[in-house]
Amino acid sequence: MLETLPDWFWALYYLFFLATLGTAIFSVVKNKHRGLSILTIVFTVTIPMISLINSIGRVEGMNEFEHLFSQLRQGAVWSIFTVIGYIFLLVWWVLILFKSKSKNKVIVSN
Repeated sequence: MLETLPDWFWALYYLFFLATLGTAIFSVVKNKHRGLSILTIVFTVTIPMISLINSIGRVEGMNEFEHLFSQLRQGAVWSIFTVIGYIFLLVWWVLILFKSKSKNKVIVSN
């Protein structure tokens, strides 16, 4: 039997992707950051599929995270795409949260 990450990790992992997909679709509908939102949707849909497909044949005793970085060290294109995608999605959330925080900021004038 293959080693895998704990269930709580997978719950948070897919919750992250669902929340990201929801915010990206909302942004497309509201015409905010349309290009970035569409790219976010593409990454959100493709990253889990590519990771799953490429993790099926991993070595026994290696979990998905270890397999990803093992393949990254070997220069596998799918692992480079996946890591770039994860970084992009994290930047997406920083931009969304920063933008949201700046809108909620109250300006106090004398």
